[in-house]
Amino acid sequence: MTTRTVFGACPHDCPDTCALQVTVENERVIKVQGRAEHANTHGALCTKVSRYAERTYHAERVLHPLKRVSKKTEAPAFVQVTWAEALADIAARLKAVQDPQCIQPYSYAGTMGLLQGEAMAGRLWNALGAARLDRTICASAGGAGLAATYGHKLGMHTRHFAGAKLIVIWGSNSIASNLHFWTYANQAKRDGAKLICIDPRKTETADKCHQHIAVLPGTDGALALGVMHELIAHGWLDQAYIDAHVDGWDELRAKALAWPPERTAAVCGIAASEVRGLARDYGTTTPAAIRLNYGMQRVRGGGNAVRLVAMLPCLTGAWRHESGGLLLSASGWFAPYKNPALERPDLLAGRTPRMVNMSTIGDALLQADPPIEALVVYNSNPVAVAPESPKVVAGFQREDLFTVVLEHFMTDTADLADYVLPATTQLEHLDVHTSYGHTDVLMNQPAIAPLGEAKPNTQIFRELAAAMGLTDPCFADTDEQLAAQAFTADIDLGTLRTQGWQPLPIPEAPFANGGFRTANGRASAVGADYVPNYESAASAPELAARYPLAMISPPARNFLNSSFVNVKSLRDIEREPLIEMHADDAAARGLTDGARVAAFNDRGRYVATLKVSARARPGVVNGLGVWWRKLGLDGTNVNEVTHQRLTDLGEAPAFYDCLVQVEAA
Repeated sequence: MTTRTVFGACPHDCPDTCALQVTVENERVIKVQGRAEHANTHGALCTKVSRYAERTYHAERVLHPLKRVSKKTEAPAFVQVTWAEALADIAARLKAVQDPQCIQPYSYAGTMGLLQGEAMAGRLWNALGAARLDRTICASAGGAGLAATYGHKLGMHTRHFAGAKLIVIWGSNSIASNLHFWTYANQAKRDGAKLICIDPRKTETADKCHQHIAVLPGTDGALALGVMHELIAHGWLDQAYIDAHVDGWDELRAKALAWPPERTAAVCGIAASEVRGLARDYGTTTPAAIRLNYGMQRVRGGGNAVRLVAMLPCLTGAWRHESGGLLLSASGWFAPYKNPALERPDLLAGRTPRMVNMSTIGDALLQADPPIEALVVYNSNPVAVAPESPKVVAGFQREDLFTVVLEHFMTDTADLADYVLPATTQLEHLDVHTSYGHTDVLMNQPAIAPLGEAKPNTQIFRELAAAMGLTDPCFADTDEQLAAQAFTADIDLGTLRTQGWQPLPIPEAPFANGGFRTANGRASAVGADYVPNYESAASAPELAARYPLAMISPPARNFLNSSFVNVKSLRDIEREPLIEMHADDAAARGLTDGARVAAFNDRGRYVATLKVSARARPGVVNGLGVWWRKLGLDGTNVNEVTHQRLTDLGEAPAFYDCLVQVEAA
């Protein structure tokens, strides 16, 4: 028996980016653990990733190239083919596309790795002149809001939350989606800190906080302005910090003074005393820290809401303290260390292909002119995760659309492909990772050889480039060479190989003396304002008369976007797709706990099991997602009712800006 330990990194779309320790026995992975030596991981993994070996060895894993033999409107049927057959046919079909910008890549964060993400794929698309993809589906509204305010996606160190005396957890179910931050928050709580959770849903995190403020979806910006009103009225400001480090203060002050607690409470659906209390706690407690997360920016005004919340630590001077400030994303800290030439943009040779927004892929597949002729999907499952899925499905079902999907499993998207190519999991390939929740670069070493005929994304795109006759030497770069090219010389590959990670040299209190990444080094409030939802009683009263319930679709605790939905041990915990509803709303509709119900609007109809629960506030239902459509009760998921309208900043989807009615199914 031979046993060895391999160091890795979690690839998933999560701020924690954990350092992994993989135990291999007789060339089979028997255990995946968090590394205790890594400060941000401290030996703990979420339930999902601790079962990662179950995903790699899953009986339904795609291990051979598959070719479609059924129509796309029929039950999916595929036959196994060789790699040579698949690559030759795919290359021929792509070369037959006369206008290369009619070839559409579609990818996101199925892996956050720089190599298995876009390193080799980006080279191929640049060499072909394929369409660009605006990768907006998760965080671009918040990212644009941070960039407009701080100059980049920057924030405080996660570990310093442990020293805060007040922590406001805003739009985050941290216990489920940011486990290692929660460890620090819990430490602060034990040391006497007050924890406040702001979220439409009474999450598992809200259960553990001292206070839960259940705002209506899309009103976070209004609440931030209401807090500012009270900070101004009571003099809870650090005027010296504002004068030295903030632009647009007079404009913002005038806007905030129009939001007294009573107006704020009416818009947010809370009590005026909650506005006053939040402002008092925030304005009089030092150090105070805000953990903002991406749920609150998935509405029309999401970018501006982030801007307004991000101004709060500037107004009170919370940034003066290492345990004060705000964290939404830390990914901008890595920008100076990443090699912008890794994807070889020079291969475009001056061409400017069209840009397609991934959040409106449904409309793009049905309406783009010239039409999308070929679609290559990797690291994503758009048929399940993209908004307004009836249109997405209709687009993917076009018989004249040639679709290739790189996947581990037969997802909803793979079911509609012409070819499915078997990709490796994180345990089978090399990769390097940055993070958006901490400031360490990590390396993932392959623990085992690829199963079956699976290949890393990098290798698939290398071979596809060769099949298409592309001869630039960059397509021969190995994964080791790509890793060496991924960063500037400040990141030492040797350290990554031996230790597994390397921290960036970031100040402990990064904005204690200003130094934001804006052009003049000052935080900017210029233009920031509350933007109401597309769909609400206030902004669309006629629509709300027909569809009076707001629906949000936060992730089920044991899934991660659409990943892990097919891992039986995790799906058994979730049991079935649920819609949570407050008892008053259920009683008004004659609905009972456990009933099969339908949430519907003009876009579609989603069937799930009703959970009458105090986790839902009155007027809001929670459609826990994202289930694969084919595992739903009627072959749909919650995106049946979401829309493709975009946010104020960042052109992101407004998933949580959605009105429905609910009735017995």
